Amino acid sequence: MGMSYIFYFILLLIIPIWAQFKLKRTYGKYSKVRSTSGHTGAQVARTILDANGLQNIKVVESRGMLSDHYNPLTKTVALSSHNYHEASVAGTAVAAHEVGHAIQDAEDYSFLRLRHRMVPIVNISSNMSWVFIMIGFFSAWSGALLIGIILLAAGVVFQLVTLPVEFNASSRAMDQLLSNNIIRNEEERHAKKVLSAAAMTYVAATAVAVLELARLILIYTSMNRS
Repeated sequence: MGMSYIFYFILLLIIPIWAQFKLKRTYGKYSKVRSTSGHTGAQVARTILDANGLQNIKVVESRGMLSDHYNPLTKTVALSSHNYHEASVAGTAVAAHEVGHAIQDAEDYSFLRLRHRMVPIVNISSNMSWVFIMIGFFSAWSGALLIGIILLAAGVVFQLVTLPVEFNASSRAMDQLLSNNIIRNEEERHAKKVLSAAAMTYVAATAVAVLELARLILIYTSMNRS
């Protein structure tokens, strides 16, 4: 049992570290490859937004590496400094991906809408879940552990809902890059690699969340048996 737990915790550490390493290595490689269009990430984002009638959405610069995101409240596509200013294959792919979220928002994409609605619930449940889990562990009270598991499950559901949101945004990104003639030839394959590496970080986070939830359910089951 001791060795199995050691293996389990090593697995929990390796999965996200591997995903982050893959993303940083892939992004680092293609951030040095200049895009043939010569468009910066900001220009790519603006081009795709305008092509989809989303002139109301702003493109702004954000601080920090890979801090790129779409904010549905302020209707802004925020790109990290390198992606905003430089004309690279990686920056092109990332900019298109974030615009993919903006298009989802404009079309009221169901999974994105569900994820937005879950945010306040998950913020509360994630913080509270470990309080009940710890109480359950230290007091051997299975009822408290069950409450913690239920609260934690909300976060796992959120992670699962995030997957189609991210994959769909990447799919939209590739469609837009090709239909607007922003990328050509080999760039399509390179852009897909960047988007795939980014998606793996979400897959890894979901895998870790599911594994941890499964472990707690097994502990709860064992508690009730004893």
